Amino acid sequence: DTEGLLRIKEENQKHYRRAQRHQEKKEKIQRHNRKLGDLVEKKTFELKTQYEHLANLRRTHILELTSVIFPIEEVKTSMRDPADVSSESDNAMTSSTVSKLAEARRTTYLSGRWVCDDHNGDTSISITGPWITLPNNGDYSAYYNWVEEKKTTQGPDMEHNNPAYTISAALCYATQLVNTLSLILDVNLPKKLCNRQFCGENLSRHRFTRAVKKLNANILHLCFSQHVNLDLLHPLHTLRNLMYLVSPDTENLGR
Repeated sequence: DTEGLLRIKEENQKHYRRAQRHQEKKEKIQRHNRKLGDLVEKKTFELKTQYEHLANLRRTHILELTSVIFPIEEVKTSMRDPADVSSESDNAMTSSTVSKLAEARRTTYLSGRWVCDDHNGDTSISITGPWITLPNNGDYSAYYNWVEEKKTTQGPDMEHNNPAYTISAALCYATQLVNTLSLILDVNLPKKLCNRQFCGENLSRHRFTRAVKKLNANILHLCFSQHVNLDLLHPLHTLRNLMYLVSPDTENLGR
C-alpha cells in the first residue's frame, strides 16, 4: 500500500507539472490572441478609412462626370393643368370634377395598361443638355411608332426634330453613363448592354423595349447598391432614377 501511495503521489506530481505547462501555454495563446485582436482591429480601422477615402474619390469622379460630360437636369414644360383650365372656363364646375381631371392628368396609358404618374406632363429629364430629353413617365412609344411609320413611308426623312431621335440619343447617353458608373463604383451590372445599342440601326418594337428594360434594370441595380431611397425610385423612370443616383444629396454614393 505504501509503494502504491508513492506511485500515486509521483503521478500526481507529473500531472501537476503538466497542468502548469498547459496553463503557461494557455496564457501564451491568450496573449497571442490579444495581439492578433489588436492587429485585426487596427487593420479593420485602416480598411474602413481606405473605404471612406475610396468612396470620396468615387463620389468626386461621379459628380465631375455628371456635371461636365453627362449633366442630368429636370426640364419644366409650359403645360397647364387641365383642371385649372377647365375650372377657369366653367365657374360652375364641382370640386369632384376638378379632382377627377387632376387624377386623369396623373394617369398614363402605357404598354396596354394605365400607370399612375405624379409627374406626367409637368417635366421631362434631360441628359448632356436641355435639347436631349426623355418623357418623365417612361413612355417611349414615339420611337418605335416612328420606326414602324418609316418602314411604310418612302423617301428621305427630313424631320430633324423628330422625338424618336431625341429618345434614342438620350437612351444612348444614359447607357454610356451607366456603364461608366459601373466601372467607377466597381459594381457588376445584371444586364449586358452596349453603348451603341440605341444609336445604331432602327430597332423594332420588341428589341427596343427589351433594351430599355435592360437599361432600367441596370439603373435600379446601381441605385440599390448605393442605398438610394426606394420611395424615390420608379421602374419606368430611366433618367429620373439616374438623377437620384448621381445627386450630391445621395449620402452613400461611392460606397
